Amino acid sequence: MTQTEPSPPSARQKWMSILARASAEELAVRLAALPPLPAGETLRAPETGLVMVRGRAGGDGDSFNLGEMTVTRCAIRLGAHIGHAYIAGRDLAKARLAALLDAALQDAALHDALMRAVVEPVAAAQQEARALEARKAAATRVDFFTMATMR
Repeated sequence: MTQTEPSPPSARQKWMSILARASAEELAVRLAALPPLPAGETLRAPETGLVMVRGRAGGDGDSFNLGEMTVTRCAIRLGAHIGHAYIAGRDLAKARLAALLDAALQDAALHDALMRAVVEPVAAAQQEARALEARKAAATRVDFFTMATMR
């Protein structure tokens, strides 16, 4: 991948999903272990607003407006690359970090080091947290078939 060639959409979507679910503190701690990133030019300062969340009746039925959700967005240019971030909630620092990391991850010179030091460890921690929640939920599972055959 050259510096001017865009990343495949699926790879970028994956790292943005990981960054969006991470905390600002978690990202800052991971970045502290690396050499400082180049200063980026702020194209859109972090700003908070509302977006309408839509749902579907029964999961695949008619869509309806479920309600509003607070979102913070930011855009940063780092060299030839522009990083964007849309973060659930009001965390301005997290939006700025996620946008800066998005731009840096598009740069071939920084991509591999950032993936190893930031994205992959954060993804592993998020996966472990999901597995822990699944284990807790599985411990409370009731098998109704077994209860029916016990009568």
